[in-house]
Amino acid sequence: MESRQVSVSSLQFACSDRADENVATAERLVREAHSRGANIILIQELFEGYYFCQAQREDFLLRSKPREGHPTIQRMKELAKELGVVIPVSFFEEANNAHYNSIVIIDADGTDLGLYRKSHIPDGPGMHESICFTKSFHLSPCAGYQEKFYFNPGDTGFKVFDTKFARIGVAICWDQWFPEAARAMALMGAEVLFYPTAIGSEPQDSGLDSREHWQRVMQGHAGANVIPLVASNRIGVEVVETEHGASKITFYGHSFIAGPTGEIVAEADDKNEAVLVAKFDLNQIKLKRQSWGVFRDRRPDLYKVLLTLDGKV
Repeated sequence: MESRQVSVSSLQFACSDRADENVATAERLVREAHSRGANIILIQELFEGYYFCQAQREDFLLRSKPREGHPTIQRMKELAKELGVVIPVSFFEEANNAHYNSIVIIDADGTDLGLYRKSHIPDGPGMHESICFTKSFHLSPCAGYQEKFYFNPGDTGFKVFDTKFARIGVAICWDQWFPEAARAMALMGAEVLFYPTAIGSEPQDSGLDSREHWQRVMQGHAGANVIPLVASNRIGVEVVETEHGASKITFYGHSFIAGPTGEIVAEADDKNEAVLVAKFDLNQIKLKRQSWGVFRDRRPDLYKVLLTLDGKV
């Protein structure tokens, strides 16, 4: 069987709250990944600035931009064409009166292959009043991952993209907790799954560390679908002013690449900038996926319950 090799990369870095600085960092790391042989290079979610969704602030809506003419997308298109690499580019999209947490896929010749809009929008603690219960049952101001204030639910549906190197499925952060999303992309022929992310500590509970849970869920997607998976997360401490004072999230990094049985083949730590690279033979993995039988033995006629919220068919 002829080999079909692809090298994938996950980037990890701390963001400032200046787009020019963060885009320059992303470009530097993309170039490093390319120098190490990477063909498809994943940058973390909303990398142009701080994760602003800690607060509900009208002025943060000004960070959104239309897809057409977006300066960061244009810069990454030029970079992708120069280096001959594929770059998924996360951005805060303005579409008339709607706003989305979106990503465009830039092919190796600089072509925009299409757009995916985040389907699952998280609602952190204290979404409406920024008030939550602590472990001692006192009311206290808190923030978190308050994305429903900023983002409409995505309307693109799950998608795959035929790039120069592979057919890829790309979803965003909270999407990664839903096995239905990974399976949908696999059914559409995705050969590698990509998840740009921004996740870390929980402001309402300093003792809650979701990092291992976060990783295991995505390792399960890789193993269940017999598909490699690439996750990119940020690092660093980000403080955002809210209407109740400062909110802080410590992003835990640990970006990783998993192989088709869910095994972690490359992983960053929780503090350092990183460029992870791993190589896979897509034809060999395809044969393993087909022979393992998880798609042969599916029973879609029995899965109608998945189309319900309450489990009643």
